[in-house]
Amino acid sequence: MSGALLVLGAGEEQVALYREARKRGLRTIAVDMRSDRPAVALADEFLRISTTDHAAIADALAGREIAGVVSTAADTCLRSWCELSRHFGTPWQFPNAAVTVSMDKAAFHRIATAAGIPTYRWVQSADLIELSDVVSGFRFPVVVKPTDASGGRGVQGVAVPAALDAALESAMASSVRGAVIVEEQVIGTDYTVNVFMIDGQVAHSIITEKQVIPGPSFLIGGHIAPARLADATAAALIADAHRLCLAFDLTDGPANFDVIVTDDGTCYFLEVGARMSGNGFPQLAHAVSGVDVVAALLDLATGQPVDLTARWHRAGQLHVLISPLSEPGELVAAEGLDRVRALPQVHAVDLFAHPGDRVLPFTEAGRKLGWVVVGADTHDELPVLLAEAVTALDIMVQPDQPQPVTT
Repeated sequence: MSGALLVLGAGEEQVALYREARKRGLRTIAVDMRSDRPAVALADEFLRISTTDHAAIADALAGREIAGVVSTAADTCLRSWCELSRHFGTPWQFPNAAVTVSMDKAAFHRIATAAGIPTYRWVQSADLIELSDVVSGFRFPVVVKPTDASGGRGVQGVAVPAALDAALESAMASSVRGAVIVEEQVIGTDYTVNVFMIDGQVAHSIITEKQVIPGPSFLIGGHIAPARLADATAAALIADAHRLCLAFDLTDGPANFDVIVTDDGTCYFLEVGARMSGNGFPQLAHAVSGVDVVAALLDLATGQPVDLTARWHRAGQLHVLISPLSEPGELVAAEGLDRVRALPQVHAVDLFAHPGDRVLPFTEAGRKLGWVVVGADTHDELPVLLAEAVTALDIMVQPDQPQPVTT
């Protein structure tokens, strides 16, 4: 295969893309604004450019042959993925409609409503005064989100009207386009519906149960897969995801949907990312099905045959490793990784911070330290196996030392 693989992003979620490309002997070009990202060392070339600036990326690579464009786990670069795949004429090109519904939550709601998916009250605007006025008639609690951000940035649950304005301001500060969406909060069990489309059909699917960390930000501490759902409910969720993918022109490629199932069995689709889930989802997918979704994505992007055949059916759990502190600190020790990797139930463990690194409290998805994935024959085995793996890790974070006050 000639040409290089253009990878948008060099964070922890993209590490698997570079590893797979290296296994294939495929040259990689990393694009990221930060040179300290963990995947930079795995790339053959590095462009310090924002992944959202597709024009600058195209200019920097003028005249170069690009075998494919890929990314994962981030919505912010989807417009660039679409534009650059077209610019370089790659074998698979990201659909424009899929960009729109991933980066504009109101656009997704409109498509879901048109597709007959159950809905709830929501409003989106760039005018915070207008939003506050309209939301005053909503049923509380509500959820306030930047319309175009991902990774939990700016997302906040609001229990009472008195806390609304502060949440609106926070969400606006995290919005690229300067717009905020407010939704009535749906109460139920949280899931992700992950599909990989090939030729207009769902070629692979996994539904996960989200492990939501208590608090107003709805951060994800892990996933259990496959979700413990009735077969009919699981089939209905996959069918709805299939219908939605076709509605936004995604006939090939991955997508993940955030879903809540209420006590009465109603399934609400909250939003979509027309890309793979984050938080180590590829490792979880492989643990439960034997499918390498990263390899499948590279095959699709570069025009190779895609293999999504399940090789086994097991239970798996992914646990996100985070700082134990609610304040900034320094990672002073990270021991036990080899010991954990040797445990028979551990499918994967990754730690992307190193002793001496400054680490931040887990207030958004990008601040994770890593993850552990365990597998078992049954769901009932997972809690004990995961606890054994996490206990074997020795990760120590100490608070920042206060700076001396000078006068």
